[in-house]
Amino acid sequence: MLRRILVLLSIGFVILSLNTTVTAEEAPGSAAQEEWGPPSAGPITTWTAPLCEKGKFVIQPFFFYNRTKGEFDADGKYHGGGKAQQYQEQLFMQYGITDMLEIDGQVVYQQNYVKQDGVNAHAQGFGDSYLFLRYCALEEKGLLPHITGLIQLKVPTGKSEHLDPDKMETDSMGTGSWDPGFGITLTKKLKPFIFHADAVYSFPQGGTRIDEVKTRYASYLNYDFGVEYFLPKGFNLLLEVNNFLQGDQWQDGARVPASDTRYLTVCPGIGWSNDKMQFLLAYQRTLWGVNSDANDSVILTGVYTF
Repeated sequence: MLRRILVLLSIGFVILSLNTTVTAEEAPGSAAQEEWGPPSAGPITTWTAPLCEKGKFVIQPFFFYNRTKGEFDADGKYHGGGKAQQYQEQLFMQYGITDMLEIDGQVVYQQNYVKQDGVNAHAQGFGDSYLFLRYCALEEKGLLPHITGLIQLKVPTGKSEHLDPDKMETDSMGTGSWDPGFGITLTKKLKPFIFHADAVYSFPQGGTRIDEVKTRYASYLNYDFGVEYFLPKGFNLLLEVNNFLQGDQWQDGARVPASDTRYLTVCPGIGWSNDKMQFLLAYQRTLWGVNSDANDSVILTGVYTF
């Protein structure tokens, strides 16, 4: 079946070539370290601290195939069964306002499939979208890492209510809430490695109504770690670990017990890059969770700079 892929924006990122100025006071070994900055597509989920340059426009599409093989219950116990698949396309875009400030956006389009007790259901549509503003607080120098701060806003562009019961929740595309947030990203080069880490805290706004039920989502924290190992001829290897923590929901003023969500994923990958384009193929797996799906995902992404 020919699937129409729409232009979208989603959670990605980009490492661009870094042009570092070396002062006369720096030792030769330090200069060599700062000058080394190979291009890559970066990790799948973990943010990278370097920004795109002033006036540069960067696009990064992501293509996900997600397969749900089971779920983790409220006690963190795994239960297999059920068949669910998802094809998801994301488009992440960056624009350099100045060399120290950039604005980003991400949109998502997805196709959900589920099979239960011999019954099939399918739905497709846009998911929630994101807007970001990132500021470089410190460029890498000596032992200090590259440090970037961000503020973000999740926009409820995905369907979250009036679901069709015949579609078995495959038409649920978003949460229905506006989620502002803020975070910090660190990047450090130690040839032939580049290390990345981030933490982003989001606080959904109260008063969201889903099918006339006043729903309040708890604040949540994403924190991630990624490392890239660079090989000859433009190749690199990736390994990243991603974590998500969120407290219980509230509905009509009452807390919903055991409705918190947590999960831990791991993602190895291999990439190839040159100065103009960067590519990455990765595999992501949910290792553990609470009230979360157990997913296996294959992801392909590429970066192009205008």
